[in-house]
Amino acid sequence: MSLFISTAHAAGEAAQPNMMANLLMIAVFVAIFYFLIWRPQSKRAKEHRALIESLGVGSEVVFAGGLMGKITKIEGDFAVVELNRGVEVKVQRASVISVLPEGTLNNL
Repeated sequence: MSLFISTAHAAGEAAQPNMMANLLMIAVFVAIFYFLIWRPQSKRAKEHRALIESLGVGSEVVFAGGLMGKITKIEGDFAVVELNRGVEVKVQRASVISVLPEGTLNNL
């Protein structure tokens, strides 16, 4: 057992990782991050934009808060939705999370 500093220092120099291994590890992390986070998120955002653009008068929709209703008027980024006969609310179109098939509200 040696307690000299020069011997301990010489043993530490033997295991130096090379630059290529470090770059490869960073590339693998970026690829994992891309396929697990960036790509799925952009795909969901693209689908939601298409859903918002497809809204029209008469569409039956569900909102993020859980309300369901039929769109009676579209005013730019907002939509007037009839929740029940005579009950209308104005909501942002971006809060729509899904479009229901025609006649779903009548069957509830």
